[in-house]
Amino acid sequence: MLNGSPLHGSLAVVTGASSGIGAATAEALAAEGADVALLARRHDRLTRLAETLNARDGGRARAYEADVTDAEAVRAAVDAAAEDGGGIDILVNNAGTGVWSPALEAELSDWHTMVEVNVNGVLNTAHAALPHLVRAAGGERGIADLVTVSSVGGRRVPGPNSNVYAATKHAVGAFTEALRQEFAPAHVRAGLVEPGIVVTELTTARRKYAPDAGSPSGYGFLQPEDVAAAVVFMVTRPRHAAVNEILVRPTEQIR
Repeated sequence: MLNGSPLHGSLAVVTGASSGIGAATAEALAAEGADVALLARRHDRLTRLAETLNARDGGRARAYEADVTDAEAVRAAVDAAAEDGGGIDILVNNAGTGVWSPALEAELSDWHTMVEVNVNGVLNTAHAALPHLVRAAGGERGIADLVTVSSVGGRRVPGPNSNVYAATKHAVGAFTEALRQEFAPAHVRAGLVEPGIVVTELTTARRKYAPDAGSPSGYGFLQPEDVAAAVVFMVTRPRHAAVNEILVRPTEQIR
């Protein structure tokens, strides 16, 4: 990307970067001139993505293996990314999981896993990255961004089978709004991207009760690149403008 890009010289940390929305977001940010730090559990996939981005965009991607539910591992990875990249300008909290079922059929362990990944994972990465973001906002770019990829389920409960999944997404919405209020004076923008049904591993595994994007009809469902484009739009606004929430659904999605 040309040096005139608003992201040129910045470093973006992307969690859940080994596939789906995370990988697409990392690719989109790199194409806009950002260096990218790829965080996820699947090191082999991260390494392949980093190699692809480095070959395409000139060596600006690094892989860091970390499970977002492990606070110490996340902090170590975030600090290493900041040291390797000279600071962190953007955090994209994308790692997430979902299990949909009626409450009487649910496994309690699935509920706990969603809370650990979707809520505590966001808390772990935000807590580790915020000091770096505040420092970055005082630098040449004059702004830093914390973006959380949430869900339409964080705005309204889409159905009874989304019980704990929707609860976790509502929680990160409230957390992000609190961060927006706290860090606006420090020029750290906090925002949510809330997709509807996206074609990812979660929606094509044919799991009972889960949203099914494996059999598209009509215009079809969102692709990871659609969500990545929303993230890029949010973080490339001029520093006087904060886009704090983007809801994006497939054209034909009703709820």
